[in-house]
Amino acid sequence: MPGILLGMGFGGFIDGIVLHQLLQWHHMLSSTGDNPTTTVGGLEANTLADGLFHAATWLLSVIGLVVLWRIMRCHEVTANGRSLFGWIVAGWGIFNAVEGLVNHHILQIHHVREAAANEALWDLSFLVFGGVLIVSGVALARPRGAAGCAVAVGDP
Repeated sequence: MPGILLGMGFGGFIDGIVLHQLLQWHHMLSSTGDNPTTTVGGLEANTLADGLFHAATWLLSVIGLVVLWRIMRCHEVTANGRSLFGWIVAGWGIFNAVEGLVNHHILQIHHVREAAANEALWDLSFLVFGGVLIVSGVALARPRGAAGCAVAVGDP
C-alpha cells in the first residue's frame, strides 16, 4: 500500500510539473471552455486548480510515507527495495489510468496535449503508458524465488 500511494503521488507530481508547468501542454481546467488559458481570469482559475491538484498529490505522497514509516516501525518487516520500487511504478500507472480516464475521457476537463491535431491519440497514449507502468511495476514487485520476502514494505 505505501508504494502504491507514493507512486500515485509521484506520478501526479511528474504530470503536474512536466505537462502543466514545464511543457505547458495543459492545465487542470484548460478544456472546460469557461477557463481559457488565453485570459488572465482563465489562467488564474487554471493555476488555482493546478495548485489544488499538486496539494492532493503531495498529500498522497505524505500519506504513503506515513504508512511506510508505520509499517517499518510497528511491524519490523524487512524492507524489500525491489518490491517497494515496483509498487511505486505501479502506483504511477494507476495514477495515469485514473487521471486519464476521469479527466481526459469522462469529464474532458483537459487533454494531454491541448489543441493538438490528434488530442485523442495523446490521451490514449497516456493510458497505454499507465498500463505499461502497472504491468511493469507488478512484475518488479513480485518476489523472486527464495530471495523474495513473504511480507515486504512494498507489498500493498
